[in-house]
Amino acid sequence: MRILVATDAWRPQINGVVRTYERVLAELDALGVETAVLAPDEFRTVPCPTYPEIRLAIPGYAHVVERLGRVKPDAVHIATEGPVGWMARAYCLRRNIPFTTSFHTRFPDYLKARFRFPERWTYAAQRFFHNAGAGMMVATDSLARDLDRRGFRRIFPWTRGVDTQLFRPRNVRAFGDGPVFLYVGRVAVEKNLPAFLDLDLPGRKVVVGIGPMLDELKARYPDVLFAGARSGEELAEAYASADVFVFPSRTDTFGMVLLEAMASGLPVAAFPVTGPLDLIKPGVSGLLDDDLGRAARMALSLDRAAIRSVAEAYGWEACARLFLQHVEAAVLAKHGRRTNARPAIGKAAQGAS
Repeated sequence: MRILVATDAWRPQINGVVRTYERVLAELDALGVETAVLAPDEFRTVPCPTYPEIRLAIPGYAHVVERLGRVKPDAVHIATEGPVGWMARAYCLRRNIPFTTSFHTRFPDYLKARFRFPERWTYAAQRFFHNAGAGMMVATDSLARDLDRRGFRRIFPWTRGVDTQLFRPRNVRAFGDGPVFLYVGRVAVEKNLPAFLDLDLPGRKVVVGIGPMLDELKARYPDVLFAGARSGEELAEAYASADVFVFPSRTDTFGMVLLEAMASGLPVAAFPVTGPLDLIKPGVSGLLDDDLGRAARMALSLDRAAIRSVAEAYGWEACARLFLQHVEAAVLAKHGRRTNARPAIGKAAQGAS
């Protein structure tokens, strides 16, 4: 079987969408599934407004026709609603090719936060985009319920995985003695960072990541350590060096950083919203509270071994198998083609939340 993934988020970007597909494609390759990626680096690009480090593809539909004609995929999965995603969608619709999509980003919330753009307009555009497909994959039950209420159809659960060999408890203190309260992710308005940085907490606050608000927040919060972008071992050591992971976002659809923190034995403090509600076991792996400062302080007392055990339920192979199951069921079945039986999907992959 050959699957082509069309995505606007791809290397050299560093974010949850890119990391998800990198790992899923690697696992699919190990399962004997041929994969290909249609990404912005195959087109001329322009900087994304307010995110110049992200390059957006300039539409070149002729290349899409040539590339997909050459790859001849058995299935198409569209990961994002950007220019690459829209071109792949047009290709599939014109040729009556069923395709699956994923809902990764609450663009309505982001556009409202940045430009005061009405949410209902953006949700209408996303609904138009996704409902044309054979199925839309979402990462959490709470997000699925919300999108169902908004008129999205054919919603499939697809959780994520975490590398528990890389992200693990370590005897390191890269940021000095505690307590250290850590945030990892984009430094952008939709991440609601002031809700964390304004808190009156003991010890120190550390921010790992870059983004369009970095210079502004550095100036506003001179006592906060802004440690820049980190990946691999450096990122794993950052998690292991902290005492609490603070997740102030109210707009994320999942939050892979939550799993990375928990795999590192790091308790999470977050608001009770989509993502944390689905991944955090209150009182075990973290605390959810509308008073984020209270949650952060109480999280200091949680057992780190118990926290890691929660994250160990999420494996990348199970994540890839569930992705493949949805693609086969939604796309190949529409052609009346039978698929080979595969080992049962693990319970964790079907929604450990």
